[in-house]
Amino acid sequence: VQLQASGGGLVQAGGSLRLSCADSGRTSGRLVSNNAMGWFRQAPGKEREFVASISWNGGDRTYAASVKSRFTISRDRVKNTMYLQMNSLKPEDTAVYYCAASRRSQVTSVTSEYVNWGQGTQVTVSS
Repeated sequence: VQLQASGGGLVQAGGSLRLSCADSGRTSGRLVSNNAMGWFRQAPGKEREFVASISWNGGDRTYAASVKSRFTISRDRVKNTMYLQMNSLKPEDTAVYYCAASRRSQVTSVTSEYVNWGQGTQVTVSS
């Protein structure tokens, strides 16, 4: 599995960004499309934290309390791509955002359940 996150950038508080996570691996499509996926983030000097997770078929989603109602996770199983729509961004959302594929089919916020991690994309929200 070769996950690649993109879409990060610099935005003012209150703005929006849409992150994408594509699977570029040659043989991984089957894995990613049948597994839950998630977004995590890590701010400077802080531990990596859970942001959102989506089940294998997109039917179930879960969010961290800090982003609920502002962020929306979705996926396109045909394209093997996952998205994170981020609205009403706040300076405290500034972090490197990572996408990952879980070993399970159902949503999970547990970091250790994720076995394939992509490179991060920087999101910076200015006040």
